[in-house]
Amino acid sequence: MSAEPIRVLVVDDDRGARALHCRFVDAVPGFTVVGAAGTGRDAIAQTAAGVDLVLLDMRLPDISGVEVLHRLRIVGESGPDVLVISSSHDQTTVRQALAARVVGYLVKPFTEAALRERLERYREERQARTDAGRDRPLVQAEIDRLLATGGIRTVQASTGGSRPLPKGLAAPTLARVLDALDSVTGRSVLDVATACEMSRATAHRYLAHLAESGAIAVSHRYGRRGRPEVLYRIAPA
Repeated sequence: MSAEPIRVLVVDDDRGARALHCRFVDAVPGFTVVGAAGTGRDAIAQTAAGVDLVLLDMRLPDISGVEVLHRLRIVGESGPDVLVISSSHDQTTVRQALAARVVGYLVKPFTEAALRERLERYREERQARTDAGRDRPLVQAEIDRLLATGGIRTVQASTGGSRPLPKGLAAPTLARVLDALDSVTGRSVLDVATACEMSRATAHRYLAHLAESGAIAVSHRYGRRGRPEVLYRIAPA
């Protein structure tokens, strides 16, 4: 069964911008727009209907985006995540938004590709938080792989033991990437991205980290034409 889509509320005082951002969001797999608001009060009211992520402009006609953030945070952990999308990038506004624990701050004007990249990153981080909060049972194939490749030791080594991962990488997602690899057959970036339901750029970041740490081995497959394809496999334990 596929995961439920992430429900998004788009908040912007400009009607054209709202329509454009709604179209951008709906084009990203795993996300669905459930509402749009042109004022801060309307945004707060709509979050009560069930919203996972708010795309919030800081400049609103009634109350400021910072005030919206403060009111949303009153409800605690049950409140939605917030990604700021605003032309305001003065230090005071940015610091106030970051203090309210937003998941990102995207300065207008931005491209569809820029918003897509932020949303895909958010989706992965959200999944990582979910995975970290539960002890997921392993299927037989995963247990066999851990026994055959020393996968538990590999994950620990790749994360540097107790050392923090590089910024932008999450341990649960790192484990998913490792699980998509094999100790015999090499996998391409596209193979891993497809298996883990993430972008190629994100898959490449995790694979590059694993390769640098020595957890996986890198090889090349040469075809008749074009550049060689880079393949990754789990390094011998």
